[in-house]
Amino acid sequence: MSDNELRPIVVGVDGSAAGAAAFRWAAAEARRWGCSLDAISVWHMDYGVMTNPRAAASGLDPTSIEAENRSVLEAATADAEDADVRRILIEGDAKRLLVEMSRDARMLVVGNRGRGTVSELLLGSVSAYCVHHATCPVVVVKTP
Repeated sequence: MSDNELRPIVVGVDGSAAGAAAFRWAAAEARRWGCSLDAISVWHMDYGVMTNPRAAASGLDPTSIEAENRSVLEAATADAEDADVRRILIEGDAKRLLVEMSRDARMLVVGNRGRGTVSELLLGSVSAYCVHHATCPVVVVKTP
């Protein structure tokens, strides 16, 4: 077994249609190659909002936000019973963490659009960042 055969496929999962398409594609590739699949979901907490005393009362606390994102990850990866999927939920900057988590991967798979165009305008495109900065091959899956 070569070193490349042991490397997982890493896929970004965010609950969007593009993320679902990327996950389906990556799961099929993982089955085809007989390798594991790391489904990475990255969440970000705006701690400036958290300083407001009403934030916790309205459910905007880190624990509930993390739990909501864990539910999104579980739902997005539920259809892959026959694949060897490792579900990873991490807080931080999605584009940087996906590149970092794919450093030793066979490939990185991302969708072409995430949760919204406003976020893309403010934060930059995750897929474009990954294409330019990842050290492994990157596949950008377009939504049908």
